[in-house]
Parts: sequence; structure tokens; C-alpha cells
Amino acid sequence: MTGTQQDEIRAALDAIDAGYARLRAACSDTVGNAFRVNVAERLETQCRINRGQMYRFFGELAEPPDGPDDPALPPGAVISKLLWQRLRITAGDVKDRMKTAVRIRPRHTLTGQELEPELAHLAAAVESGQVGQDHIKAVCEAMDAIPAAVPEHRKECAERELVRHAKGQDSKFVVIVGREIAEQLNPDGDFDEKDRAQMSGIKMGPQRADGMTRITGWVDPENRAYLEAAEAAVRPGRHLPDGSVEEVELDARSAPQRLHDALKLGLKAGIASGVFGQHRGLPVTVIVTTTLSELNQAAHAVNDKSIPMPPPARTGGGSALPMRDLIRMAADSIHYLAVFEDHTNRPLYLGRTKRIASADQRIICYARDRGCTRPNCTEPGYHCEVHHDPPWNMGGRTDADCLFFGCGPDHAMLSKGLLEAKVTDTGRLAWSDGTGPFEINLAHHPEELLAGLFDDQADERADEHLDDRGDERDGEHGRRDDAL
Repeated sequence: MTGTQQDEIRAALDAIDAGYARLRAACSDTVGNAFRVNVAERLETQCRINRGQMYRFFGELAEPPDGPDDPALPPGAVISKLLWQRLRITAGDVKDRMKTAVRIRPRHTLTGQELEPELAHLAAAVESGQVGQDHIKAVCEAMDAIPAAVPEHRKECAERELVRHAKGQDSKFVVIVGREIAEQLNPDGDFDEKDRAQMSGIKMGPQRADGMTRITGWVDPENRAYLEAAEAAVRPGRHLPDGSVEEVELDARSAPQRLHDALKLGLKAGIASGVFGQHRGLPVTVIVTTTLSELNQAAHAVNDKSIPMPPPARTGGGSALPMRDLIRMAADSIHYLAVFEDHTNRPLYLGRTKRIASADQRIICYARDRGCTRPNCTEPGYHCEVHHDPPWNMGGRTDADCLFFGCGPDHAMLSKGLLEAKVTDTGRLAWSDGTGPFEINLAHHPEELLAGLFDDQADERADEHLDDRGDERDGEHGRRDDAL
């Protein structure tokens, strides 16, 4: 039965691939714009149907109808990691797709009885290709805004109405309808703790090239109260960005800028107080690594504008911290600052005195590895465990040059023997799944991927290469002329 089902699905996918191949090869120069609009509509529908099928299989991966054990999977495989690797999408995308699939795919009781999806009307529209990803997001967010106390039959009516409009309007229209539904179902604005807990959350976007990060989200009433108090303390003229607390007359900061500085001041005070305790053997604090020459250059560049500021240092979370900010932070805060000689790491030897890596040794892992050492894994050092190589149970030593970062799932697979690792001649940890060569992770070392790309010699080599290609083309043109 399994083989028959697999053959049927493969044949359907092969037919789709063959159809797209024919479509790509078809000429569309003279079909006219009216026809092109029709084609665009059909392609959009097919794209949505394809996304619906993607959710179907994500849902089955989350809750396999035939059980989680599959001998065809690599031993110890973690589904989320496997999807991240094979689909080349971020771990966040994998999680978001799983969460959506769970809401629009059939559910099962503990006895195996199949139940309707949580959002049955949306599920049907997704399967038929009538709504797109933006519609799905708008409907889900509108349903999440309905208080938990609202009766189920009213929630079902709200979902049906949202999906009806999603089939005929764009997602912005659905958002407007969702807002009106929430106001009608909860005119007094009554929300309980469950509603607020479901809504609360803050997302930190990727860091831009200028070092800035966009933060979005919702805070609960208690969190807002703390922010208001901090904002009041950072009133105009107080607690300036340079760290001074003396009141001044001129303060060019806007209200949003002062709230930004208030949040920074509160986090700084909270971390300095030590109330956060420890995280993986270290007090919760900012961990930054740099080299001795870069720190020395930055110290001179602060007072001498003719000296260029070196590249940013790296935090334990994988973000870039400008050297000017680092020097200011180090002046009045207790943080872990690891400074190393250029191109080397200073190992700390503790032999077999203990199995757990010391604080100093973890800092060396932050400096050398920056994050998980498995190739292409993007988990930062803050999210990693420490791996012994050779393993502790095989006589491995708790020395800094024998300790390496690995995120939880990857470290577990390595500990179970499902992956292999070895230390390279350069002191980095290389991994293999047993089917290919050992490789190191460059995801946390993008400067190595771009080494020499923009230097003058590389430009000269590129110019020479283009000149050579030009000479070759000239020769080819001459041969063609001779042939003609």
C-alpha cells in the first residue's frame, strides 16, 4: 500500500514538472495582455493550491497518520532540522508553516478519531486555491483577536465570514473585516489573562548593515507600566545616550528616541543587577569577542579621526557591535569581553578536573565558534551547548581547544553517534553525516566566505580574466568571419 501511494504521488509531481517544462518552453510574445492576465490568474491559483499541498504534508509531518517511526529517515533525524536543510528555508519559516498547518489540517483524538480542522472554512479555501498566504495570515490573526470567552458558534460564524471575504477581496480588506468582527463580538473590550498571554510577544528582526534592528510586538499591561515608568525617568534632558545623568537644557531626542533609551537603560540596569541568574554556566550578561589589534585600533580611533574604526565586534547572539559602542559599554558595565591575539585563540587547560566547561572556556567558544559548529546551522552561541572532542566518556579533556559549540538538536545527534565530528588542523570542529567529507560551518564566519573578494588584487585578477575573455571572443569573431 505504501509503495502504491508513493508511486501515485510521484507520478502526479512528475506530471506537474512536465507541465511547467512545457509552459516555460512555450512562446508568449503575441498572446496579448488579456490572455496574460488570465494566465497570471491561473498561475496564482496553482501557486495557492501548491501551498495548500505543502501545508498538507507539513501537517502530516507534525502528526504522522502512520506513526513517527520511518526506517527511511536518517537515524535520529529531527524533522524540523531536516526540513530546514532540504527546503533551504529558515528555522522560523519551518515553525510558522507547522503552526499554520496544525490549524488548517484535520486533527485526531487520542483514540485516532479524525476531527475537523480548527479553522475548517479556511482549510477548505486553502485546499481549493481560493486564498493566498496573506489571506491565511489575515484570517488567523483576526480569529486570534476574538476573546476566548466568545461562544464557539460565534467564532465559527466569524471565520466563515472572514473566509467569504478572503475569496473575493485582498488581505487588507480581510484585516478591516476582522477588526470590525472583533469590535462587534467584544464591544466593551473585555479580555482575560489568557487573551493577553496569547497576544503578547515581541519579535526582533534581522540586523541591518547599519547595525539597527526593527522590533515589533505587543506588551501586556504590566510590561507597559514598567515602560511608562522608565520613560518618565528618561524625560527631556535626563539620561542622555552618552551615559550622562546630569540634566541638560538642550535635548534633541524625540519621544520615541527617549523611549528607546529608557528601554535600553532598564535592560542595562536589569542585567547589571544579576537578577537574571545564570545561563549555561555564565551570569546573564553581554558577551563580546574581538582581537587585540582591533581593540587597540578602536581605542586610538575614538580620539583620532584620521584612524579608521575597525570592523564591529561580535556578540554571543551573533550580532555586530560597533567598536565605539563596545568601548563605551566596557567603561561602565560588567560584561564578558574576550580579547585574543590575531588569528589565534588562547586555550585554557583544566585537564579532567571537571566535565562542565568553565566560564572562561565558554567565552573562548564564543570567540572561536560564534555559534553552532555544524555546517550551515545558524543558531548563535547563546543557544548552544558545549561539546567535548574527543567525547568526555572516551577520555576527552575539558580543555578549551577540545570544547566546541553545538545547538541542542545537533549536539544530541553527535552524542548519539548519528553524526561525526573531528578537529581540523586549524582548531575548528568539522562535521559529517558519514556520506560526505568533513566540513566546517561558515555561517557564523561570513568574512571567510568573502575573503579577498573586494581587495585590489582580486579586482585586478577579475579585470585580467575579463581581458582574457575579451581576447578569446575577438578570436572567435575572427574565426567566424573567416568561416563566413
